[in-house]
Amino acid sequence: MKTERQQALQAYQAFLTEHPVFTLDDLAAVAGGKEPRRTARERVKYYVETGRLRRLSRELYAVVPPNARRDTFAPDPFLVAAALRNDAVFCHHSALELLGAGHSDWKVCTAFTGERPASLRWESYTLRLLRAPAQALGDTWRSLGVREVEYRGRTLRTTGPERTLVEGFRQPQWVGGLSELVESAGGFASLDLELLRKVLAAYAQRSLWAAAGWFLERHAKAFYVGEADLEEFAEHRPKSKHYLPRGMRGGMFVSRWNLMLPPELVRGGGGHEPVT
Repeated sequence: MKTERQQALQAYQAFLTEHPVFTLDDLAAVAGGKEPRRTARERVKYYVETGRLRRLSRELYAVVPPNARRDTFAPDPFLVAAALRNDAVFCHHSALELLGAGHSDWKVCTAFTGERPASLRWESYTLRLLRAPAQALGDTWRSLGVREVEYRGRTLRTTGPERTLVEGFRQPQWVGGLSELVESAGGFASLDLELLRKVLAAYAQRSLWAAAGWFLERHAKAFYVGEADLEEFAEHRPKSKHYLPRGMRGGMFVSRWNLMLPPELVRGGGGHEPVT
Protein backbone atom coordinates (compact mmCIF):
# COMPACT_ATOMS: atom_id res chain seq x y z
CA MET A 1 0.00 0.00 0.00
CA LYS A 2 1.41 3.36 -1.04
CA THR A 3 2.08 5.98 1.58
CA GLU A 4 0.62 9.47 1.36
CA ARG A 5 4.02 10.83 0.31
CA GLN A 6 4.37 8.25 -2.47
CA GLN A 7 0.91 9.10 -3.76
CA ALA A 8 1.77 12.80 -3.76
CA LEU A 9 5.03 12.22 -5.65
CA GLN A 10 3.18 10.07 -8.18
CA ALA A 11 0.64 12.86 -8.69
CA TYR A 12 3.45 15.38 -9.24
CA GLN A 13 5.15 13.13 -11.78
CA ALA A 14 1.91 12.66 -13.70
CA PHE A 15 1.33 16.41 -13.64
CA LEU A 16 4.79 17.21 -15.01
CA THR A 17 4.36 14.66 -17.77
CA GLU A 18 1.06 16.21 -18.88
CA HIS A 19 2.05 19.88 -18.40
CA PRO A 20 5.34 20.82 -20.09
CA VAL A 21 4.67 24.46 -19.12
CA PHE A 22 2.54 25.46 -16.13
CA THR A 23 1.85 28.10 -13.50
CA LEU A 24 2.07 27.77 -9.75
CA ASP A 25 -1.73 27.85 -9.58
CA ASP A 26 -1.87 24.90 -11.97
CA LEU A 27 0.35 22.84 -9.69
CA ALA A 28 -1.48 23.99 -6.55
CA ALA A 29 -4.64 22.41 -7.96
CA VAL A 30 -3.07 18.96 -7.47
CA ALA A 31 -0.87 19.73 -4.46
CA GLY A 32 -3.51 19.09 -1.82
CA GLY A 33 -3.03 19.81 1.87
CA LYS A 34 -4.24 22.74 3.93
CA GLU A 35 -2.05 25.24 2.06
CA PRO A 36 -1.80 23.96 -1.54
CA ARG A 37 -0.02 27.04 -2.92
CA ARG A 38 2.63 26.86 -0.21
CA THR A 39 3.06 23.14 -0.86
CA ALA A 40 3.29 23.74 -4.62
CA ARG A 41 5.83 26.54 -4.09
CA GLU A 42 8.04 24.26 -2.03
CA ARG A 43 7.80 21.53 -4.65
CA VAL A 44 8.74 23.79 -7.59
CA LYS A 45 11.62 25.24 -5.56
CA TYR A 46 12.98 21.74 -5.14
CA TYR A 47 12.50 20.89 -8.82
CA VAL A 48 14.20 24.12 -9.94
CA GLU A 49 17.18 23.45 -7.66
CA THR A 50 17.54 19.91 -9.00
CA GLY A 51 17.26 21.03 -12.64
CA ARG A 52 13.91 19.41 -13.33
CA LEU A 53 12.19 22.77 -13.92
CA ARG A 54 13.19 26.08 -15.46
CA ARG A 55 11.64 29.23 -14.09
CA LEU A 56 10.51 31.46 -16.95
CA SER A 57 8.92 34.27 -14.98
CA ARG A 58 7.10 34.80 -11.72
CA GLU A 59 5.14 31.60 -10.98
CA LEU A 60 5.64 30.26 -14.53
CA TYR A 61 7.73 27.12 -15.09
CA ALA A 62 8.78 24.77 -17.87
CA VAL A 63 9.67 21.10 -17.48
CA VAL A 64 13.24 20.41 -18.60
CA PRO A 65 13.42 17.22 -20.71
CA PRO A 66 15.85 14.47 -19.68
CA ASN A 67 19.44 15.09 -20.84
CA ALA A 68 18.69 18.78 -21.52
CA ARG A 69 20.45 21.64 -19.73
CA ARG A 70 18.18 23.88 -17.72
CA ASP A 71 20.05 27.08 -18.57
CA THR A 72 19.89 26.50 -22.34
CA PHE A 73 16.60 24.64 -22.68
CA ALA A 74 14.08 26.64 -24.75
CA PRO A 75 10.44 25.68 -24.07
CA ASP A 76 7.88 25.79 -26.86
CA PRO A 77 6.54 29.39 -27.07
CA PHE A 78 3.03 28.24 -28.00
CA LEU A 79 2.82 26.14 -24.85
CA VAL A 80 4.24 29.01 -22.79
CA ALA A 81 1.57 31.39 -24.09
CA ALA A 82 -1.22 28.87 -23.49
CA ALA A 83 -0.05 28.34 -19.90
CA LEU A 84 0.34 32.03 -19.20
CA ARG A 85 -3.06 33.12 -20.55
CA ASN A 86 -6.05 30.79 -20.59
CA ASP A 87 -7.84 33.07 -23.06
CA ALA A 88 -4.95 33.24 -25.55
CA VAL A 89 -5.95 33.43 -29.23
CA PHE A 90 -2.85 33.07 -31.39
CA CYS A 91 -2.56 35.59 -34.18
CA HIS A 92 -0.35 37.09 -36.90
CA HIS A 93 2.69 34.96 -37.77
CA SER A 94 1.92 32.49 -34.99
CA ALA A 95 -1.47 31.91 -36.61
CA LEU A 96 0.23 31.36 -39.98
CA GLU A 97 2.42 28.71 -38.35
CA LEU A 98 -0.48 26.93 -36.64
CA LEU A 99 -2.39 26.98 -39.94
CA GLY A 100 0.59 25.44 -41.71
CA ALA A 101 1.15 28.48 -43.93
CA GLY A 102 4.14 30.26 -42.37
CA HIS A 103 6.73 30.88 -45.07
CA SER A 104 9.70 31.92 -42.92
CA ASP A 105 10.99 30.98 -39.50
CA TRP A 106 9.86 33.58 -37.00
CA LYS A 107 11.04 33.74 -33.41
CA VAL A 108 8.23 35.97 -32.16
CA CYS A 109 5.10 34.28 -30.82
CA THR A 110 1.99 36.48 -30.62
CA ALA A 111 -1.42 35.93 -29.10
CA PHE A 112 -4.35 38.17 -28.20
CA THR A 113 -5.48 38.26 -24.58
CA GLY A 114 -8.26 40.02 -22.73
CA GLU A 115 -6.06 40.12 -19.65
CA ARG A 116 -3.01 42.29 -19.04
CA PRO A 117 -0.62 42.34 -22.04
CA ALA A 118 2.81 40.90 -21.37
CA SER A 119 6.18 40.27 -22.98
CA LEU A 120 8.58 37.45 -22.20
CA ARG A 121 11.97 36.55 -23.68
CA TRP A 122 14.16 33.47 -23.39
CA GLU A 123 17.04 32.36 -25.62
CA SER A 124 16.13 33.46 -29.16
CA TYR A 125 12.36 33.53 -28.55
CA THR A 126 10.06 36.42 -27.74
CA LEU A 127 6.49 36.01 -26.56
CA ARG A 128 4.15 38.98 -26.98
CA LEU A 129 0.69 38.76 -25.45
CA LEU A 130 -1.14 41.56 -27.21
CA ARG A 131 -4.15 43.50 -26.05
CA ALA A 132 -7.21 42.01 -27.70
CA PRO A 133 -8.93 44.29 -30.27
CA ALA A 134 -12.01 44.49 -28.04
CA GLN A 135 -12.57 48.16 -28.79
CA ALA A 136 -13.27 47.33 -32.43
CA LEU A 137 -14.66 43.80 -32.16
CA GLY A 138 -16.17 43.70 -28.70
CA ASP A 139 -16.42 40.21 -27.22
CA THR A 140 -16.37 38.72 -30.73
CA TRP A 141 -12.55 39.04 -30.75
CA ARG A 142 -12.62 35.62 -29.05
CA SER A 143 -14.75 33.92 -31.72
CA LEU A 144 -14.95 35.84 -34.98
CA GLY A 145 -12.81 33.99 -37.51
CA VAL A 146 -11.25 31.88 -34.71
CA ARG A 147 -10.75 28.12 -34.86
CA GLU A 148 -9.26 25.36 -32.73
CA VAL A 149 -6.17 23.41 -33.75
CA GLU A 150 -4.41 20.46 -32.16
CA TYR A 151 -0.82 21.18 -31.21
CA ARG A 152 1.47 18.84 -29.27
CA GLY A 153 -1.39 17.28 -27.36
CA ARG A 154 -3.07 20.63 -26.63
CA THR A 155 -6.07 22.31 -28.19
CA LEU A 156 -5.09 25.87 -29.07
CA ARG A 157 -7.25 28.67 -30.40
CA THR A 158 -6.00 30.70 -33.35
CA THR A 159 -7.30 33.17 -35.86
CA GLY A 160 -8.26 31.35 -39.05
CA PRO A 161 -7.11 32.28 -42.57
CA GLU A 162 -9.63 35.10 -43.05
CA ARG A 163 -9.01 36.82 -39.72
CA THR A 164 -5.25 36.21 -39.96
CA LEU A 165 -5.15 37.94 -43.35
CA VAL A 166 -6.94 41.00 -41.97
CA GLU A 167 -4.90 41.13 -38.75
CA GLY A 168 -1.72 40.89 -40.84
CA PHE A 169 -2.65 43.91 -42.94
CA ARG A 170 -3.76 45.70 -39.77
CA GLN A 171 -0.50 45.09 -37.86
CA PRO A 172 2.15 43.93 -40.36
CA GLN A 173 4.96 44.29 -37.81
CA TRP A 174 3.68 41.19 -35.99
CA VAL A 175 3.46 39.05 -39.09
CA GLY A 176 6.99 39.59 -40.32
CA GLY A 177 6.10 42.29 -42.83
CA LEU A 178 3.71 42.48 -45.76
CA SER A 179 5.87 40.34 -48.03
CA GLU A 180 5.79 37.48 -45.52
CA LEU A 181 2.04 37.90 -45.07
CA VAL A 182 1.22 37.91 -48.78
CA GLU A 183 3.49 34.98 -49.62
CA SER A 184 2.28 32.91 -46.67
CA ALA A 185 -1.42 33.69 -47.05
CA GLY A 186 -1.18 32.84 -50.73
CA GLY A 187 -0.67 29.26 -49.57
CA PHE A 188 -3.96 29.00 -47.69
CA ALA A 189 -6.00 26.02 -48.85
CA SER A 190 -9.11 28.20 -49.09
CA LEU A 191 -10.68 31.47 -48.02
CA ASP A 192 -14.27 31.92 -46.90
CA LEU A 193 -15.18 35.20 -48.61
CA GLU A 194 -18.35 35.63 -46.57
CA LEU A 195 -16.40 35.28 -43.32
CA LEU A 196 -13.75 37.64 -44.67
CA ARG A 197 -16.49 40.21 -45.30
CA LYS A 198 -17.74 39.81 -41.71
CA VAL A 199 -14.26 40.41 -40.28
CA LEU A 200 -13.74 43.48 -42.46
CA ALA A 201 -17.19 44.84 -41.60
CA ALA A 202 -16.42 44.43 -37.89
CA TYR A 203 -13.21 46.45 -38.19
CA ALA A 204 -14.86 48.98 -40.51
CA GLN A 205 -11.55 50.30 -41.90
CA ARG A 206 -11.50 51.15 -45.58
CA SER A 207 -7.77 50.50 -45.85
CA LEU A 208 -8.31 46.89 -44.72
CA TRP A 209 -11.06 46.37 -47.30
CA ALA A 210 -8.70 47.70 -49.96
CA ALA A 211 -5.76 45.58 -48.83
CA ALA A 212 -7.91 42.44 -48.76
CA GLY A 213 -9.35 43.31 -52.16
CA TRP A 214 -5.89 43.78 -53.64
CA PHE A 215 -4.83 40.41 -52.19
CA LEU A 216 -7.93 38.68 -53.61
CA GLU A 217 -7.32 40.24 -57.02
CA ARG A 218 -3.77 38.92 -56.92
CA HIS A 219 -4.97 35.41 -55.99
CA ALA A 220 -8.34 35.46 -57.71
CA LYS A 221 -7.90 32.10 -59.43
CA ALA A 222 -6.66 30.25 -56.34
CA PHE A 223 -9.53 31.45 -54.13
CA TYR A 224 -12.27 31.48 -56.79
CA VAL A 225 -12.79 35.23 -56.64
CA GLY A 226 -15.03 36.74 -59.32
CA GLU A 227 -15.04 40.25 -60.73
CA ALA A 228 -18.28 40.98 -58.88
CA ASP A 229 -16.52 40.15 -55.61
CA LEU A 230 -13.66 42.50 -56.43
CA GLU A 231 -16.06 45.29 -57.35
CA GLU A 232 -17.81 44.87 -54.00
CA PHE A 233 -14.51 45.14 -52.12
CA ALA A 234 -13.47 48.13 -54.24
CA GLU A 235 -16.60 50.00 -53.17
CA HIS A 236 -15.16 50.09 -49.64
CA ARG A 237 -11.69 51.37 -50.60
CA PRO A 238 -10.33 54.60 -49.06
CA LYS A 239 -11.53 57.86 -50.56
CA SER A 240 -7.97 59.12 -50.81
CA LYS A 241 -4.57 57.49 -51.29
CA HIS A 242 -3.55 55.30 -48.34
CA TYR A 243 -0.03 54.09 -47.51
CA LEU A 244 0.38 50.48 -46.43
CA PRO A 245 2.23 50.06 -44.18
CA ARG A 246 1.75 53.45 -42.59
CA GLY A 247 4.78 55.68 -42.64
CA MET A 248 6.19 54.13 -45.80
CA ARG A 249 8.04 56.52 -48.10
CA GLY A 250 7.74 56.02 -51.82
CA GLY A 251 6.16 52.85 -53.12
CA MET A 252 3.85 51.93 -55.97
CA PHE A 253 0.33 53.26 -56.40
CA VAL A 254 -2.42 50.72 -57.10
CA SER A 255 -5.19 52.93 -58.41
CA ARG A 256 -8.04 50.44 -58.24
CA TRP A 257 -7.55 50.13 -54.48
CA ASN A 258 -6.20 53.62 -53.76
CA LEU A 259 -3.22 52.01 -52.05
CA MET A 260 0.46 52.82 -51.95
CA LEU A 261 2.27 49.50 -51.47
CA PRO A 262 5.92 48.43 -51.21
CA PRO A 263 7.34 47.95 -54.73
CA GLU A 264 8.37 44.36 -54.07
CA LEU A 265 4.73 43.42 -53.55
CA VAL A 266 3.40 44.75 -56.82
CA ARG A 267 6.38 44.91 -59.18
CA GLY A 268 5.70 42.99 -62.35
CA GLY A 269 1.94 43.00 -61.81
CA GLY A 270 1.25 45.67 -64.39
CA GLY A 271 -1.08 48.64 -64.14
CA HIS A 272 0.70 50.19 -61.14
CA GLU A 273 2.22 53.64 -61.01
CA PRO A 274 5.65 53.96 -59.34
CA VAL A 275 6.05 56.87 -56.93
CA THR A 276 9.36 57.96 -55.42
